Amino acid sequence: MAERLDEALAERLARIALGHVGQEWPQKLDHVLTGPADLVAPSVLHPVFHGSFDWHSCVHAHWMLARLLRRFPRLPSAGAIAARFDAAFTEAGVAAECAYLARPSSRGFERPYGWAWLLKLQAELDALPNPVWGARLAPLADIFAARFRSHLPMADYPSRAGMHTNTAFALMLAADWAEAQDPALLALMRETAWRWHGEDRDAQAWEPSGEDFLSPTLMEAACLARLLPPDRFAPWFDRFLPWIGARKPAALFTPARVSDRTDGRIAHLDGLNLSRAWCWRILAGTLRGADMRRAVMEETAQAHLAASMPHLDDHYMGGHWLASFCLLALDEVRETTA
Repeated sequence: MAERLDEALAERLARIALGHVGQEWPQKLDHVLTGPADLVAPSVLHPVFHGSFDWHSCVHAHWMLARLLRRFPRLPSAGAIAARFDAAFTEAGVAAECAYLARPSSRGFERPYGWAWLLKLQAELDALPNPVWGARLAPLADIFAARFRSHLPMADYPSRAGMHTNTAFALMLAADWAEAQDPALLALMRETAWRWHGEDRDAQAWEPSGEDFLSPTLMEAACLARLLPPDRFAPWFDRFLPWIGARKPAALFTPARVSDRTDGRIAHLDGLNLSRAWCWRILAGTLRGADMRRAVMEETAQAHLAASMPHLDDHYMGGHWLASFCLLALDEVRETTA
């Protein structure tokens, strides 16, 4: 299994996503029923994002397709990706998605995971040569950006979970859109990340839990690497993970074992391995000069990739989402922060 993103792997990832972004069933809804009228099909509730088993997975599958199209515009699947975007990103479909969010019972819909992925998708669509897709989706992105603006000041504490509620992961993803479109929101994200995590040090890393797809420890560090200037991040990182050279805490350097890939929660651990690889690569990119920690981080990233890359589509419980995390792990990693 290749551990670098080339056109062959990009095509494989694209084909995985194209196989499920329009697949309505099976479906796991994040949907509050307020009466019998709410009992409608997923494609009625979410005309744009009703595939890929759940709403957020459908969103980040579209992000992956957009990213691959931008990185590899001559990809064999490029035409199929464009056709998918033409069919999915319609004014009527986006208006229906916006209307769903206007329901009082949808205030917490997909917070913060889906919010962040939608903004990351929007940032990628905005960077494509075809401006139509991004322009059509923009009203939905504006709603989620507004929700971040209102929610972050009242969020007194971070969520350090290893699953969808993890707030460091959400800030990290949403920062791409904010950096391009809303400097004030980006500043709020930076302030919030520091408020939540600035005093953290000597991480103990009691992980993984049995259903994690994110490392609470590494995601926090990667988030601050993304949002802080290098001269502020470096001393914080030295305090937060002071024993990297000794490979401690040991849990962070050991890929998770996945005992049953047909179990959707246990299959999360493949995502943990991929997202850890992403984080280690980001963190290695913050180091300057002859820093012995770099080799440790890069070796650890490769070990995590090797553990889970062969299993991206072994079963639909992983196949509907793992390819996106593979792309995060292998895509270009920014080596400096704003």
